[in-house]
Amino acid sequence: MIRLSWLVLPLLLSSLPSAGLAQSAQVAFGNSQQDSNLPVEVVSEVLNVNENDGTAIFTGNVVVGQGEMRLWAPRVEVVYKQDQSGIESLHATGGVTLVSGEDAAEGEEADYNIDTGMIEMQGDVLLVQGPQTLTSDKMVVDTRAGTAQMTGRVKTVLQPQSQSQD
Repeated sequence: MIRLSWLVLPLLLSSLPSAGLAQSAQVAFGNSQQDSNLPVEVVSEVLNVNENDGTAIFTGNVVVGQGEMRLWAPRVEVVYKQDQSGIESLHATGGVTLVSGEDAAEGEEADYNIDTGMIEMQGDVLLVQGPQTLTSDKMVVDTRAGTAQMTGRVKTVLQPQSQSQD
């Protein structure tokens, strides 16, 4: 897996103005490709189910797990497919943390489309990958490809690789 490193640095630098701000950046996300067909486990303090509109609202320390990926939020709304054959999407609000492998992201809210494997985080998004951090208004994660696209006032601080001295 390629991390934000010297391999990505020329691409990233070419998209950054001199102040270190850009409109978009694509980076790797997670250790590997995520299988969106894996079961989704949700744990919370409270569950309210609405059979009329096919939704379930989980509140209180909600943890959503699928494979190696974990999502934490105060509130997650689950929308079921019309035929009740599975989950269509998740909408997490109230401050969301998403972790996949060693990568972690935070934002105000997140939408996860189970069928496409796409997660869209919005609102002061912070992505941490080892010593590197990026911020933006929005981040779209393609769990199947293991990539993320950050847009809207993307900012990063690039740390030069230290040279070992003998």
